[in-house]
Formats: sequence, structure tokens, C-alpha cells
Amino acid sequence: MKTSTARAIQCSAALAAAGLLLTACGSSGDSGSGQSTQAGTASFKGRGPITYVAGKDTTGTVQTIIDRWNKAHPKEKVTFIQLPTDADSQRQQMIQNAETKSDAYTVLATDVVWTSEFAAHQWIEPLPANQFPLGKMLQPVVQTGQYRGKLYAVPASSNGGLLFYRTDLLKKAGVTRPPTTWAQMTADCAKVKKLPEARNMSCYAGQFQKYEGLTVNFAEAVNSAGGKIVDADGKPDVDTPQAKKGLDFLVDSFKDKTIPKEAITYQEEDGRQAFQAGKLIFLNNWPYVYSLAQKSAIKGKFAVAPLPGLNGPGASSLGGSNLALSSFAKNKATALDFMKFFTSEESATYFLKNASLAPPYADLYDNASLDKQYPYLPDLKQSITKAVPRPRVVQYGDVTAAIQNEVYAALTGKKSSAQALKDLQGDLQKLTAQ
Repeated sequence: MKTSTARAIQCSAALAAAGLLLTACGSSGDSGSGQSTQAGTASFKGRGPITYVAGKDTTGTVQTIIDRWNKAHPKEKVTFIQLPTDADSQRQQMIQNAETKSDAYTVLATDVVWTSEFAAHQWIEPLPANQFPLGKMLQPVVQTGQYRGKLYAVPASSNGGLLFYRTDLLKKAGVTRPPTTWAQMTADCAKVKKLPEARNMSCYAGQFQKYEGLTVNFAEAVNSAGGKIVDADGKPDVDTPQAKKGLDFLVDSFKDKTIPKEAITYQEEDGRQAFQAGKLIFLNNWPYVYSLAQKSAIKGKFAVAPLPGLNGPGASSLGGSNLALSSFAKNKATALDFMKFFTSEESATYFLKNASLAPPYADLYDNASLDKQYPYLPDLKQSITKAVPRPRVVQYGDVTAAIQNEVYAALTGKKSSAQALKDLQGDLQKLTAQ
């Protein structure tokens, strides 16, 4: 979810009083639409009301930041348009808006894997890279906003998968460390489930409904087994023994009930709620879960670790949220200033402290006081810096749909892992050749 120049003393003062210093204040002067004469030709003109479009804010923090902006910019107010929680629905609605060249959406909170697709179709504007502090950000995160040498999206937050686990139960079962391999995790589960209070708990879950979360979890399983979805040249390479070991881990875990059968319907929130309700010993999810779980009945009874893999620590998929500017929006000067504000280090710190959102800024991971307050930060930095991006392709929507279809068929027993991967290889070869 988740610097520019201070323009007025009263602007800075207002936001400092609100608890967040505004480093990007726009003028309330110029008026005009600021629309491009042609998609992809940014003018960054026009000031006035804009919209911020993102998935449903389950953390309850985004509106607070928008309110702070609106208080300082009464003539340039931002309206928050919340889309569904799942990424596929968000992408679909943003594309529909772009295809009609509607100005209803201004600033878009985009998944890190949408940049190539949105930029290639000229749905979003190239941005002035020198107006954002990209040098202070983790470079793998910055790269998610680039397409053909230009910046099209600015990191607001990053994301790396983490393993949440019940420290109280592992300790009581005699397990003194989090698992680093899948085999260790299942063995630890067996020990914990011998405890009376854990008898009805399930071992592990991630996100396995047929949506973007399934692509993420599949990619993590494949990468954590030494495989890959595409090679260094962007060519599909998923029909391999290594990829099969990754998919087999998920398939076999459903078969032997390491993963509960109901997890086939899980999105992020379903897994979080199950973990907080004491139904899961281990959970693969994004760091936002931390702050919410700390407010639940399991406060003080859980911790986080890097994802386990086949033979050692696994590899997360690289996640996160970038801000992009619709090519068809009005008031682009206001939009650019709002993007600078929303992606500033001050905003990133707020989102870290109040929503456990992974910041794009490198120095926040090396801050001793923050590390003490948020002990998962070192593991999160490791997760992000070692994360593997999902395929960066123009036809990403079709690619992720193909992955979801074949993986879901394997998880539900309609195809063997071998057949699903063979079919997926053929599908991806066709799609990436276009």
C-alpha cells in the first residue's frame, strides 16, 4: 500500500502538528484539467481535486494520510476510491477505466507486476524520476516501477512473504527455532499437534484461491525448490524437475492435510483470520499481518521468520504497491505532488508503524529503534532483497491467469503436477511469443 520540496511554512506546520511532516506541498494556484493531448505525453499541469484508487484498505491507515493532505490542500482534495481486496479485480477495474479513457481515476495504487502492461498500453504516464528519492530506496523495489528505461510507477510500499508461527506452541512442544525447510516445518507441526490445545489445529496455509495470491504462492514454492517460471531471458522454464518439486510440495500438502482443505478458498485475509483465531500453526503471508495480529488474542504468542524451502530458506515473491498516474486524469500537477507526499519516507514510516507495511526506503530497515520495536524488520529486508519477481511481461494478465488455471487444477486433483506444468509451459510459450 504505501519527497519533494516544502512549499509553504503553514503547510509544513499543519502536517507536523498532525504528526507527519509534509515534504511535498502543492500550490493551490494553477487551474485547468492538465489532460494530455495524447496518452503517454505527460504535461503535469492543472490543480484541483483528484482521486486515489487502491484496493480496500484493511489496515485503516490510508484515509488518515489522505486526510492530512486534504487539511493542507482544501482546494486540491483527494478522494479515496476503494476497489475489491483481490488484485485481479483491482487490475480489471483499472483497465476498464483506462480503456474508456475516463478521468475518474487519477493516482493508481498498482501491483508491482503491472508496470510493463500498463506502460506498454499507455494507460499510465512516464514520471520525472529525478523528483523522487529513488536512490534511498531498495533497488529491486525501484526496478518494479521501470519499463524500457523510464519510470512509470513510484514505490509506496514493498512486500516480502514471511512465515508467521506460534512461538508459544513450538516452545511447549520443545521446538526452539523456526523451520528453515518444508520437512522441518511438517515435523514441527507433528510435535505441536500432540499438545492437547493444538489437537484441532492445522499446520500451514498460504493463499490458494484462484486469484493472484495463488500465482504468488506457486512462484514461491517453485523458486524455493530451485526452479523458476521464466529464465533470465524471459523465456518460460517451468516444465522442470525443480519446478515439479515445488508444485508437489503444495499438492502433497493438501493431500496429507498439512494444508487444510478449506485453504483452497483462502486469500490473504482468510489466512490472517485463521491464524489469529488459533486454527493455524504456520502462515505464509505479507508483513501487514503483524500489526493486526498484535491486536488479537495471539498477541505475544507469535513471531516471524523467512519462508522455508526445500533444502533451506526459501524465496519470497516480490510484492508491494507502486503509485502510477493515469494518462487520462485531470489535475496532474496536484497528482504529482500527492504522489511525492504519499511515497515520502515520512509516509513510509507512518505505514510501517501503523500498518506493518514494508517500506521501500533502505535506511528504515537499519534503524536500531525501529528494529527493536518491529523485530521482524531484518527478516523482512532479507525477504525483499532475495525475493524473485513474478514474470515482468506485457501480457501479464494472461500469464497469471494461465498459472492460476494450471496450478489450481493440480491442487484440486484434476491434473497431476507433471501434466499441469507441461501444459503451463505450452501456455506461457504462446503468451510470451506474442
